[in-house]
Amino acid sequence: MADKTAAPRRADRRRARTRTALVDAAQRLLAEGRTDAAILEITERADVGVGSFYNHFDSKEDLLRVAVEEALEWWGAAMDRLTADIDDPAVAYTQSFRMTGRLHRRHPELSRILLNHGLELAHSDRGVAPRALRDIRVAVDAGRFDVEDLDLALAVTAGATLALGSLLHTQPDRDDAKSSDLVVRGLLRQFGIPADEAGRICSLDLPDLDVVDSLGS
Repeated sequence: MADKTAAPRRADRRRARTRTALVDAAQRLLAEGRTDAAILEITERADVGVGSFYNHFDSKEDLLRVAVEEALEWWGAAMDRLTADIDDPAVAYTQSFRMTGRLHRRHPELSRILLNHGLELAHSDRGVAPRALRDIRVAVDAGRFDVEDLDLALAVTAGATLALGSLLHTQPDRDDAKSSDLVVRGLLRQFGIPADEAGRICSLDLPDLDVVDSLGS
């Protein structure tokens, strides 16, 4: 007897592949700073029909929003996994920043999406911003950070992340690891961590970032 559920499952897989192809194409365009691309160009890059586009998204703006959110949500989720076992919230915040600083070289397309849409992402409820705010709040509640204004602390963190990424793209010979660690050391000092403690935290070993690459495969 034929499996009556096989055809729906195949259809679902095709739909999922089509949606993924559209989001991937949009993310490549966003990395290039191309928000002006027409739907036809996006579907051609995705190698899908124009009609298929509207089975998944209402408009180009809808697709671009999803593409940005999913790119940053992937990175934020990866940071959550890699810092899940860290008890000290100051260390969790620092490790996430240090790894995000290294993102700019390891994942240049994702980095460019972050840089091109950074200001709007600083106020998003998905991706890296809400996680950074969470880490700052937990560190304050634990007495590790001395911060009067959580939103301002998040703005400073986001600004530092974006400025660092821009500098690393502008200066390809700059040491991304050293630069990332110097920036977050300064942030820790600003948040009330003593200099010697900030230096110790920034010298801790990072998780294997090859694991991050495998999470997206």
